[in-house]
Amino acid sequence: MPQTDLASSHLFTSESVSMGHPDKIADQISDALLDSLLEHDPKVRVAIETLVTTGLVVVAGEVTVHNDPANAALGRAEDTVRETIRKIGYDDPAAGFDHRSCTVQLALHPQSPDISRGVTEGQGLHTEQGAGDQGMMFGFACNETKSLMPLPIQLAHRLVEQLAELRISGRIGWLRPDAKSQVTVAYHGGLPVSLHTVVIATQHTEEVVNPKTDQMTAEAKERIRNEVIRPVVQRECPQMWSDDIIVHVNPTGRFVVGGPHGDTGLTGRKTIVDTYGGRGRHGGGAFSGKDPTKVDRSASYMARHIAKNMVAAELASQCEVQLAYAIGVADPVSVNVDSFGTSELSPNHLAGIIREVFPLTPAGIIRYLDLRKPIYLETARHGHFGRDGQGFTWEKTHRVSDLRTAADVAQTV
Repeated sequence: MPQTDLASSHLFTSESVSMGHPDKIADQISDALLDSLLEHDPKVRVAIETLVTTGLVVVAGEVTVHNDPANAALGRAEDTVRETIRKIGYDDPAAGFDHRSCTVQLALHPQSPDISRGVTEGQGLHTEQGAGDQGMMFGFACNETKSLMPLPIQLAHRLVEQLAELRISGRIGWLRPDAKSQVTVAYHGGLPVSLHTVVIATQHTEEVVNPKTDQMTAEAKERIRNEVIRPVVQRECPQMWSDDIIVHVNPTGRFVVGGPHGDTGLTGRKTIVDTYGGRGRHGGGAFSGKDPTKVDRSASYMARHIAKNMVAAELASQCEVQLAYAIGVADPVSVNVDSFGTSELSPNHLAGIIREVFPLTPAGIIRYLDLRKPIYLETARHGHFGRDGQGFTWEKTHRVSDLRTAADVAQTV
């Protein structure tokens, strides 16, 4: 199969943020509310935005429910917000933000009828359910990792996941919920060859601050290197572990004030973290707080599913899929594929195969990926893609044989 000609070496960096990062708190609150409603009303319409800051949570947006149990769940929205914050780990008023003392303000109203008529089957100008908005969505996959995700973002997610596990289990008692990771990988000829730099910024208690220097102790930093960075790298890409890797742990010296007390958080502000860490393109739409009629979310999941199956079928070693929609219209206005020179088939042939194999209308995507279930809270932390688990239906690669068959036919035409 052709390979992209990238003879020169280069560095590429991606970041991730922890479940306790302010923006991710906002994402998780929005998706926890969505899940609580989907549990009772699979056809609920939701578009929720959340803001968190010192002692305050504001939830605003549109919610339309269709039965009494879902309406009751909506009435328990404040309890859902507080329980989500508790589970993330903000349970101490001294941190400036906790689930008991924070003020929760709700500003929710029904979905606009002008949008609803374009999304509801049998209403509007078209009989079939249309897209909930216009826009373009991208999906990406490559063969750098077992999950067919780019290596930098895969490592970045697993690092903050490891931090969360160590904190929640109590193995490192001085960790606090807010954290960020950043991973720089060296590439040659388009392939990852070594791990260049790892950055970890993690919130901690005063327990590990040296009172003389007012800095995090060297011993605490070494624990992060040995119990977070080393095991993740050795598990994900053991051939790349080296003592020559540049490691920065809390490079400002200390990180005690964090979470919403240190920085305001908003739903949808970590779109690159949520997707591919800067690899490929992004349509601009966020995911969290949106029900699956919103193609920002459902079509992005489908585009990832398609791209991943294309790479798994070895039709390309890198694949980016773009789907574009008009509000209220069922069929995508365009399907575009970029294999970055790694496929024997033309972009037009690949796009034709995609239209043949996969359902691309909003209703078809929702049915195919089984998206009307309360599966979204888990997506709002540690990445929407490259994950295992029953709810991550878009990560399945069960269409490989269908794609290969369609490709064989396309090559004979």
